[in-house]
Amino acid sequence: MAQQQAVGAAFVGNFLGNSPSWFKLTIIAFLVVNPVAFQLSPMLAGWMLVLEFIFTLAMALKCYPLQPGGLLAFEAVVIGMTSPHAVYDEAVNNIEVIFLLIFMVAGVFYLKEVLLFTFTKILIRVRSKVWLSLLFSFVAALLSAFLDALTVTAVVITVVAGFYGVYHKVASGKHFAHADHDATTDEGVVELHREDLVRFRAFLRGLVMHAVVGTALGGVMTLVGEPQNLLIATRAGWEFMEFFYRMLPVSLPVLIVGLLTCIVLEQFRLFGYGARLPEPVRAVLQEYDRVESQNRTARQNAVLVMQAAVAVFLVVALGNQWAHVGLIGLSVIVLATAFTGVTEEHRLGHAFQEALPFTALLVVFFAIVAVIQDQRLFHPVIDYVLTLPPSEQPAVFFLANGVLSAISDNVFVATVYINEVMAALENAVIDRAQFDLLAIAINTGTNIPSVATPNGQAAFLFLLTSALAPLIRLSYMRMVVMALPYTLTMTAAGLLAVIYLL
Repeated sequence: MAQQQAVGAAFVGNFLGNSPSWFKLTIIAFLVVNPVAFQLSPMLAGWMLVLEFIFTLAMALKCYPLQPGGLLAFEAVVIGMTSPHAVYDEAVNNIEVIFLLIFMVAGVFYLKEVLLFTFTKILIRVRSKVWLSLLFSFVAALLSAFLDALTVTAVVITVVAGFYGVYHKVASGKHFAHADHDATTDEGVVELHREDLVRFRAFLRGLVMHAVVGTALGGVMTLVGEPQNLLIATRAGWEFMEFFYRMLPVSLPVLIVGLLTCIVLEQFRLFGYGARLPEPVRAVLQEYDRVESQNRTARQNAVLVMQAAVAVFLVVALGNQWAHVGLIGLSVIVLATAFTGVTEEHRLGHAFQEALPFTALLVVFFAIVAVIQDQRLFHPVIDYVLTLPPSEQPAVFFLANGVLSAISDNVFVATVYINEVMAALENAVIDRAQFDLLAIAINTGTNIPSVATPNGQAAFLFLLTSALAPLIRLSYMRMVVMALPYTLTMTAAGLLAVIYLL
C-alpha cells in the first residue's frame, strides 16, 4: 500500500512538472468541464477552449504551453470538437510556416557571430536610447516588408540573447573567452551586478518589443511580409507592386504613427519603456568588443566574412522569392556550416533546439484553430458584417478582424474572412470594387490590431516562448502591457485610414 501511495504521489508530482499546484488544478478543472460544456453548447465549449488556451499562453513562464495546451487540444479531438484529419489539414495548409520555423531559425543560429558583431557596434556607438529604439523598430519594419516576420524576430532574439550573454558572463565572474557559458540562469551573478542586470533587462525588453512591433509595421505592407498577405493577394489577383500600392493608404499612416509612438514611449518612459543602458554594462560591451577585435584570429575573421556573405544571400533570396522560405533557410544552414567548419552532427543539433518546441506548440495551436473552424465560432460575425451598408463594411471588417486576430491567429482569421468575402463576390452579394476594399480591410485588420497579444502573430508568440523571454523577464502580461500603446495608436490610425482614405 505504501508503495502504491508513493507511486500515486509521484504521478501527481510529475503532472506538468514544477508548475504551481493552482495551475495544475486549473488545467484539470478545464479538462473536466469541457466535455460537459460541449454537450450543452458546442459554440460555448469552443469559446471556452480558446480562452483556456490563451490562459496557458499567459502562464508560459510558469509552464511551457505545449503540455497544458496540448492536453486541451487532445481532449478537443477526443470529445469531437474537431477531428485528427482537420488538425492535419490545418498543419498542411501552414507547412510553409512549419518549414520556416524548423530551418530558418536554425539558419539564423549559424549567423549569430556576424549579427552580434554588427549590432554590438551599433549598440555601443548609438548612445541615444530614442534613436537606438527607433533604429531597431525601423530596421525590423524594413526587413519584415521583404522577409518574413518570424525570420526577423529570430534575428532579433539571436542579437539580444547575445548582448545578454556577454554581460551575464562578466556578471557571473566568467571571462569573455568562455563563449559557451550558459546564460540561461542567474546562478553566479554577484550582488554587485544585480541592479545593473535588472536595468539591463529592462533596456533589452524595450528594444526587443520595439523591434517585434516593427515586424508588424513592415509586415502589413508587402505581399511577402506575412503569410496571409500572399493568400489575400492570390484571391484578389494582385501582383507585388499592386498589393503594395493598395495597402499604402493604410500601411503608411500606421507606419508613421508606429514610429512616432516609439519616440514618445522612449522619450517619456511610458509603459515599461525608456530604460537606459547602464554605464557599467556599456563598459562591459565596449571591453568585449575591444578584446574580441584584438584576439580575433584569421580563422574567426573568415567565419565573419562567410556569415556576412550568407546573410546577403539570405536577403537576396527572400527578396526575390527564389524558393519557399523554409527551403531558403535550409540552404543557409548548408552554406553557413559547410564554409565555417561546422560538420559534426552534435554541433548541428544545437541549432534546432530553439525552434522545435515552438514548432510543436504551433501544431497544437492549429488544433485549436481547427476547433474554431469546425464549430464556426467566427461565422456569426461575418454574416452580420455582410448585412451592413457597403460604406460601413470596411471599417467593421477591420475592427472585427483585429479583435479576432488578437485572441486567435491572424493567418487563420484572414483565411476565413477572405474565403467568405470571395464567396460573397462569386454569389454577387458584393461587387468587385467592394471586394477590393474588404480585402484591404481584412489584410490590415489582421496585421495591425493583432499586436495586442502574443496570440495574434506567430512572431510575438515565438518571442514569448523563446529562451530569451525568461532571461529578460518578458511575460505574457508584460508583453500585453508594453504592446498596449502601440495597439491603441496603430489601430486608431488604421481605422481612420480605412474610413477616410480608402
